[in-house]
Amino acid sequence: MKLKAIVVDDEDLARKNLTMLLHEYCEDVEVIGDAGNIGTAKEKIEELKPDVVFLDIRMPSGSEGFDLLDNIENRDFLVVFVTAFKDYALRAFNANAIHYVLKPVDIDDLVRAVNKIKESRSTFSENPGNFDTYFESIKNLSSSMESQGYGNKVAISHTKGIKLIDINDIMYLEASGNCTVLYFADGTRYLDTRTLKIYEGILTPAIFYRIHKSHIVNMDYLKEYLNEDGHFAILKNGKLLSVARNRVSSFVKTLKSL
Repeated sequence: MKLKAIVVDDEDLARKNLTMLLHEYCEDVEVIGDAGNIGTAKEKIEELKPDVVFLDIRMPSGSEGFDLLDNIENRDFLVVFVTAFKDYALRAFNANAIHYVLKPVDIDDLVRAVNKIKESRSTFSENPGNFDTYFESIKNLSSSMESQGYGNKVAISHTKGIKLIDINDIMYLEASGNCTVLYFADGTRYLDTRTLKIYEGILTPAIFYRIHKSHIVNMDYLKEYLNEDGHFAILKNGKLLSVARNRVSSFVKTLKSL
């Protein structure tokens, strides 16, 4: 079954271009409507009940797009944000596990976003209650972008919904192939399908430091640095992690500045 989609963008050419790309490269998507402003978009979404909305963010705070979502009562669809924003905004998107494509739209990025929507759609169909958590993540995204900060939570998508994690509870992160294992202060751990490189971009650099190609540590949990028979970071729970030689100098400099 095809995903029913609505395209929302204030530029007519941009709507037509995205509709064309979806028709040509995403055969599992059927564009059933489009809108150039919030009022029309709200009417179309409530009337046509799409599976996914491709939503442009126009203002620096992203307020217009988020205002639209806040004004819709029955929110049982997923969102792909279409944005020209980069830097801090992309950290906010990644931190909240919200799908996006950058303008100008790259075909490969668009296809990847659609595939992610397809993968997660069944989860929401089986448990509609997951939409509440999903839109809470979008609300958190809005707050993060408005403050130009990265927030204190990370959203992790899984087969049954979305898990919200307080970054202050993360002791360290470890690469596991193309995935990342998050280790928490309470001794538990969690596997996420995002790479360690993505987490390096999500997490606040002043707190989370990449000491090795395989590890990022939360500096709040660092107990000691040793340079005997190698270079090691020792965490408060006694865990010993190697510090890569090419990172030792900057790591020590960071420690001395604390």
